[in-house]
Amino acid sequence: MTLWNRTRQAVYGEIAQKAMELFLTRGFEATTIDDIAQASGISRRSFFRYFGTKEDIVLGDLGSKGELAARALAERPADEDPWTALRNAFHAIKDEAYDAATMLKISRMMYETPSLRARHIEKHLQWQASLVPELRRRLGADPSNPLDVRAEALVACAITCLDVAGEAWTRADGSVPLEDLFDSAAAALRP
Repeated sequence: MTLWNRTRQAVYGEIAQKAMELFLTRGFEATTIDDIAQASGISRRSFFRYFGTKEDIVLGDLGSKGELAARALAERPADEDPWTALRNAFHAIKDEAYDAATMLKISRMMYETPSLRARHIEKHLQWQASLVPELRRRLGADPSNPLDVRAEALVACAITCLDVAGEAWTRADGSVPLEDLFDSAAAALRP
């Protein structure tokens, strides 16, 4: 990694940290881009060199989690059925960037803020694009057949199970492990 990349990454991290502090103390909607820029010691214009939106600060790495899930899916045993492989791939990715109490605050903020919720759904659509090719391969689906929707349906269901589990985890104040809630939601689709 070049010095320029390391510097850019450090500035990105510092802006994200300052922004999260503001979001968690003031609220997402009450925090402006100008507030973030001022707290970070940068101009508004510089903010947009690092982030496209405020939502990207909160959900920025969610897209890369989809890539991690796709790699985890590709590494699952070949004899594992597609649904089980997908569930196990989701178990392989965990967000440990924050402690549980902070994750709970971020999760509440995300589920209670319409713009964050919408961006969250957009990021999950990126997950679908990452996961579908491997699942199609596991299913033996013809990639040129647009009418074979099995892989898309399975991935969409698994992502929805994860989202439902995340919402339940938030409502329960994190008292039940997210993994258990995800397994419960996923088991409902395949008794």
